[in-house]
Amino acid sequence: MFGYPLVNVLGACLIITSMLVVLARTGRAAAWLYSLQSLVLVAVLASLGAVTGSVELFTWSATAFATKVVLVPAILLFTLKKIGDDARTDLPPKLNPMKSVALVAVEVFVCFVAVSGIDLPTAAEVRPTLAVSLAHFFIGLTCIVIQRSIFKQIFGYCLMENGSHVTLALLAPQAPELVEIGVATDAIFAVIILAVLVWRMARYARTLDADDLCELKG
Repeated sequence: MFGYPLVNVLGACLIITSMLVVLARTGRAAAWLYSLQSLVLVAVLASLGAVTGSVELFTWSATAFATKVVLVPAILLFTLKKIGDDARTDLPPKLNPMKSVALVAVEVFVCFVAVSGIDLPTAAEVRPTLAVSLAHFFIGLTCIVIQRSIFKQIFGYCLMENGSHVTLALLAPQAPELVEIGVATDAIFAVIILAVLVWRMARYARTLDADDLCELKG
């Protein structure tokens, strides 16, 4: 009914929820906000599937719900529970919220300028969402760079992966379900490996502060 404008509105919601993940004060809040952000991603995939008539995208949205909305946050929350008080996970970021928002705004603007010259039939109606999906690579990188907490840096990778997911859906809506399974599987195993590394750091180094860990020798 709403067509491509709905997809673009949901794309704007992706940016808002991603910013909330980056600015989250605690690891637990970041995990729940990432689940919300992934739910918006599911809505983008489903609405895009309805507009393009792509049955594959409905399968993608169902898989994304199971993996990104439920499984990944559950893994991260379980990791937080295992860490307990062994290390501080709620370290403040290196940039204050105002500077972080300004940086993300610049990244989104640059991506909007970059996609304005793209002339692809599959991207013509969804250039705003395509710009948002590309901006997620930079937002994820920003999250990794500005966060002192190693645990919170995991969400930077997750945001980058969500961006690649949306980009693929926008440019290749008829791609087979096997592609989605590959993307989802890669994300799950990467998060599991990162979660195990964070747990071991917390257990043996007793800190998740990136600044402290940079000073380790041997």
